[in-house]
Amino acid sequence: MNGDFTLYTPTKVVFGHKAEEKVGELVCAFGGSRVLIHYGGGSVVRSGLLDRVKASLEKAGLFYVELGGVVPNPQLSKVYEGIELAKVNRVDFILAVGGGSVIDSSKAIAYALGEPEYDVKELYEHTRTAKASYPLGAVLTIAAAGSEMSDSSVISYEGKKRGYNSDLCRPRFAVMDPELTLTLPDYQTCAGCSDILMHTMERYFTNGSKMQITDALAEGLLRTVMKNAAVLHRDPQNYQARAEVMWCSSLSHNGLTGCGNDGNDFASHRLEHELGALYDVTHGAGLTAVWPSWARYVYRNCLPRFVQFAVNVMGVVPAATDEETALLGIAAMENYFRSIGMPVTLSELLGRTVSEEEIQTLAHNCALATGGKVGSAMVLYEADMANIYRMANK
Repeated sequence: MNGDFTLYTPTKVVFGHKAEEKVGELVCAFGGSRVLIHYGGGSVVRSGLLDRVKASLEKAGLFYVELGGVVPNPQLSKVYEGIELAKVNRVDFILAVGGGSVIDSSKAIAYALGEPEYDVKELYEHTRTAKASYPLGAVLTIAAAGSEMSDSSVISYEGKKRGYNSDLCRPRFAVMDPELTLTLPDYQTCAGCSDILMHTMERYFTNGSKMQITDALAEGLLRTVMKNAAVLHRDPQNYQARAEVMWCSSLSHNGLTGCGNDGNDFASHRLEHELGALYDVTHGAGLTAVWPSWARYVYRNCLPRFVQFAVNVMGVVPAATDEETALLGIAAMENYFRSIGMPVTLSELLGRTVSEEEIQTLAHNCALATGGKVGSAMVLYEADMANIYRMANK
C-alpha cells in the first residue's frame, strides 16, 4: 500500500551544554572498552574538545587510540589507515569527533572491522551487501550532514565519490553541544545549513503518496533552518540559532521527513557527488550550485509539490497559474541561497564555466554511479544529467 513505511532511529541523542563530558559513560553503556577516536583537522585539538573527550574516556577507564587527518570528501586511504590501527590495537568501538566527513569515515572503518575478510571498498562499489559493523558513536562539531543519525556514508577514492546505506552503520549515540559550533566560519556554517535544507527537499520533491504530518514536519524544518541560517549569517555567535540548526541537521536525515512519501529523489545529491569527486568542492555549496537548474528542469513533472513548496515554505502568493507559482518558489529559494553567500551556478561555485567535455564526464560518471537513472520528482537519465549541468553552467 502506498504510504507504508518503516522508521528506524536507534541513535541515543545527548543534546546540550558540555554534553561531550558524557562520552565515556556512553561508550561503556554500549559495550565499548577499546576505542578508536577518529577526527579531522586541528580545530578539535585547538578548541580543547579532543582533550575533554579523552578525559571522559579516561575517567570511565577506557583504552583509546586516535587517528586524525580526515578531510572534507573523506578519503578511502584514511579509512584503510584507521582499519589497520584499529586491528593492531584490538579496538571494539569507533568514536567520531567531528562533522559528516569524520562520521562517514568512521562508518567505513566500522563496516570493515565488522567483516575483516572483505575489502570495504566493495560496499561503496555496490558489489556486496554489509552483514556486520562495529559500533560507533559521534561527537558532533558541525551541523550539516546528519550522518550522526543516518544510515548513510559517502567515501571518495580513485576520482569517485560513492555512498552506501545500511542501518548497521547508524551511530549508537550522538553527542550534540551547540557551543562546539560557535567558531565555525560563515561559509562552512551556511554550506552546512544548505546541506540540511537539501536533505529535507530531496525527500519532499517526490512523486507518489504523501502524508500531511510528514509534509508539515518537513516544511517546518525548512522554514526553521532558513530563518536560523540567516541569523547565523549575521550573528555567528547566536547559541539558540546554532542549537536549532544542529537539531534540524539530525532530523533532516534520520528518515523522519521521508515517512510515507513513497520514495526519495536525491538526484541533486548524486549530481553534486560528481562535482565533489572531480573538483573537491564543499558539499553544501555544490548542492546549491545545481539545485536551481535541477528544479527548473523537473518542476513540471512534480508541479503540485513545487506549488506547495512555493506557498508553504517560501511564502509565495499564488500566481495566475500553478506553473508561475512554482517558478516563483524556485526563484525565491535561489535568491535565499545567494543571500547567505551560497553559489547557485557552476561558475559561482568554481570561478569558471566548465567545458562540454567536463559536462559529458560528469554526466557519464553520475549515470554509472546511479545505475543509469536517478530521481522521483523526475527520473533522470544520462542525457538529462548533462542537460542539468549545462543549465547550471553559467
